[in-house]
Amino acid sequence: MIKEALDTYFPNLAKLPELKEELISISTIIEIEEGTVILKQGDYIKFIPLLVSGLAKVFKEEEVNGNEVLLYYIKPGESCVMSITTLVKNQKSKVKAIIEEDAKIVVIPADKALKIATKYPKWNEFFYDLFSLKFNELLNAVELLTFSNKDLRLYKYLKKEASLKNTDIIHSTHQHIAYDLGSSREVISRLLKKLEKEGLIKLKQKSIQLL
Repeated sequence: MIKEALDTYFPNLAKLPELKEELISISTIIEIEEGTVILKQGDYIKFIPLLVSGLAKVFKEEEVNGNEVLLYYIKPGESCVMSITTLVKNQKSKVKAIIEEDAKIVVIPADKALKIATKYPKWNEFFYDLFSLKFNELLNAVELLTFSNKDLRLYKYLKKEASLKNTDIIHSTHQHIAYDLGSSREVISRLLKKLEKEGLIKLKQKSIQLL
């Protein structure tokens, strides 16, 4: 099971036989339900996740009021880059990660992940590339937060969600969207109605269709 997961979703890691065999020997594969928090802000890193299926989201929580802002997604074939950087520095996590869709994850214990990093450049290369990818996503998130008006930010969020889930119909509540964007349900509902009037979306019961 782990072998097939690595071959299919993490081919660059599986290219090196020694690394592949070690990952198989130290890892487990688990299924996690939607809505499960796999990393809390302020916790030490216990494992490094390699996502095989499903979708996860990484948030930054404000210490004062507890509001959360979506930073980036974790898709199949990816991991949480903040987890590995935090682990290397032996720091507490500054982000929170939640499973967005039922997922399968290859779980690598934190101490074993550190040992692998000292032995295999290919492992570090994988995370360097991932860091570059997620850094660009973070820049986009900052740009939306800083320079975009709220309705444009919401529309781009909806397009991203639709693209990731390969559908033009998003099954989500206004409260859930507000949670992702660090806003209120009332504001999101108002903006969604505005986007509908502009012909960009169609609001349905518990779903939103992009037009």
